[in-house]
Amino acid sequence: MNDENAHPDRAMLSEVSPGVHAWVQPDGSWWINNAGAVLGDDSIVLVDTCATAQRTRRFLDAVRAAGGDAPIRFAVNTHLHGDHTHGNALLPDSTVLIGHSATRAGILSDTLLTDLPPVWEPVPEWGIAEHRAPTVVLEDSLTLHSGDRRIELHHPGYAAHTAGDVVAWVPDAAVLFTGDLIFHGVTPLVFMGSVEGALKSLDWLAGFAAAKVVPGHGSIVPGPSFPRVLEDHARYYRFVLDTARQARTDGLSPLEAARRCDLGEFAAWPDRERIVLNLHRAYADADDTDLDMAAAFADTIAYNGGPLRCAV
Repeated sequence: MNDENAHPDRAMLSEVSPGVHAWVQPDGSWWINNAGAVLGDDSIVLVDTCATAQRTRRFLDAVRAAGGDAPIRFAVNTHLHGDHTHGNALLPDSTVLIGHSATRAGILSDTLLTDLPPVWEPVPEWGIAEHRAPTVVLEDSLTLHSGDRRIELHHPGYAAHTAGDVVAWVPDAAVLFTGDLIFHGVTPLVFMGSVEGALKSLDWLAGFAAAKVVPGHGSIVPGPSFPRVLEDHARYYRFVLDTARQARTDGLSPLEAARRCDLGEFAAWPDRERIVLNLHRAYADADDTDLDMAAAFADTIAYNGGPLRCAV
């Protein structure tokens, strides 16, 4: 059932700096995320897991091959979405899970493992029956120590991709794991966060002056290329906001706005249908109302001409 271009065999654990590894899964589309592992002197810190048991086992096998017998002491969830958290259930019982308080709450209330709406096709094969949420939570920042190595966890202070986004910063290696604050070459998704917040977060991310950036989806970003990637995101978010502003003035629904707009330079990014979800978020924020998730996904399926592509 897996799409040839997104087969888990193409996933790779790459050492982006000594002891800092990125698990990159092509093509970074729906449910196909990146994760990572930071190897200290005496233990391993994971950054996220994967959507399915099959993909998470491949990730963990690769980490163990790189880290030897070192225990996985901590695992950080950058946000609540299942592509980054479902695999938590496969971690050793001794592993301490860490995330923002909003991430813990979101995972505990999620129903997609057991009651998945008919949004994606083929239907994801989770191979996982129960959620495992962080037991240690942060609100702003937290520093982990793995031997002599520090891993800093930071929340931007506002909703962006989600309400509980956390980045993992490895200062001695200047490596930044952004979670889904960055989608490199893939359409960003902010329907559970804030378009304005996502735009604001870009300057915050630039402040880390990273030598390597591991995005939540898409290929690793070298430090010199990161300003361009940030500007690509900024143009997209401004496009969403401008489209929503004009369409609301014209009395259009989010679906009508999406169908009328020309995606231009963003049309080539995978998952272009996310424009509908992002417009629903922009409308909800402008109206100071809750986003109607069922309506947003129904409109996205209508725009897409059927269920959304899935390869997990």
